Amino acid sequence: MARVLVCTAQVPFVSGGAERHSAGLVREIRALGHEAELAQLPFKWYPREQILLSALAWRLLDVTESDGKPIDLVIPMKFPSYLIRHPNKVVWLVHQFRQAYDRFGTEGSDFDAGPEDTRWRELIVSSDATGLGEARRVFTNAKNTSTRLSRFNGIASEALYHPPPLAGRYREGPIGDFALVVGRLDRWKRMDLAIEGAAEGKFPLVLAGTGPDEARLRGIAERSGARVDFRGAVTDEELLELYATAGVVLFTPADEDYGYIALEAFLSGRPVVTCTDSGGPLEFVSDGVTGQVVPPDGKRVGEAAASLLADRARARELGRAGQEAVRDITWEKAVRTLLEAGGIG
Repeated sequence: MARVLVCTAQVPFVSGGAERHSAGLVREIRALGHEAELAQLPFKWYPREQILLSALAWRLLDVTESDGKPIDLVIPMKFPSYLIRHPNKVVWLVHQFRQAYDRFGTEGSDFDAGPEDTRWRELIVSSDATGLGEARRVFTNAKNTSTRLSRFNGIASEALYHPPPLAGRYREGPIGDFALVVGRLDRWKRMDLAIEGAAEGKFPLVLAGTGPDEARLRGIAERSGARVDFRGAVTDEELLELYATAGVVLFTPADEDYGYIALEAFLSGRPVVTCTDSGGPLEFVSDGVTGQVVPPDGKRVGEAAASLLADRARARELGRAGQEAVRDITWEKAVRTLLEAGGIG
């Protein structure tokens, strides 16, 4: 029996897919008979100095042992947790600090392209090279994440998929007449495309989630005349029921890392409409096979969703093809891969 420490950073009081991912990893390592714990440190990206102070906090920790017993393996997951030092470190990267990478100097980042922020960016890139370079192996949560890591850091990695949080509980119910959007209400999730699509296609839209973009999205819905049911935070059972009875799931983020919402839809037998620049979902959503892939335009999203809502047989066919495509993504396969990379059988 091995002792494994899973490490991740978290913004206090903010929780999403990454947090459920790390908690799921701990649970599944234990299910295989090993000891596992989750180590978390709070992360703050402002003022700039806090970023590297957070990295330094991980760097200064001694996790080679605990209570006089050795820790056999550490698995860091998010920046800057992979700065932790350990002789047997296997990284499963959820994402880096994207404000300093692909979002640098864009509306999606508060880092501008000036000399001061450029220097901060260089320091972050350097710390990433140190922390990730020490790892025995580097895995990522998706091919899109691996591509970004190779592009910006020149670090090779392997995509290792995991199932969504409620794996084993998703079910297929009668196809409904509404489109479903799920997730944290952040601007880069581009839920406005779904709302605009609902107004264009004149179909009801259910939006499950909370977040800082809610007021703007409500304003868009009101001005467009879209029929949007803002459900807010829902329970697991409510979420399962929404997936089981939706007609189609709309998932239109900008360059998502992984996006297990597509997998949740497929495991519920539902097709997915996503966009040509949505990133991770494109690793699962094949146009005309498991869903529809359209340009990031509200009208096109609405047309695709309306066509599937009008043809339930076609929607069921695509959803079940998606179900088959993700059937082999299991926690056991992912965990055994990580443990074997760390020399644990």
